Amino acid sequence: MNDSSRTQGWAICIGSGLLGLLFLAGILRGSYWALALPIAVLVFFVLGLSAWVGYTIATIQVEPEPAPDPPDADIEPASPSGSA
Repeated sequence: MNDSSRTQGWAICIGSGLLGLLFLAGILRGSYWALALPIAVLVFFVLGLSAWVGYTIATIQVEPEPAPDPPDADIEPASPSGSA
């Protein structure tokens, strides 16, 4: 892991913490937007994800597996030997 990854990780942690504090402050103030915006983001994320999955399923091209070869009809089964 290099320093750039660590810096990005800390930036994500700090950003998440600040957004959490902002959300909590909005809830404590009784703001409708504090609940509406995160729910809207979550709903649109789920809708986008489901649209992407549906598009992937609709446009995938799968090659069918080849049919198995039929058993050879001209090969006679081995006859049992009568010697002991």
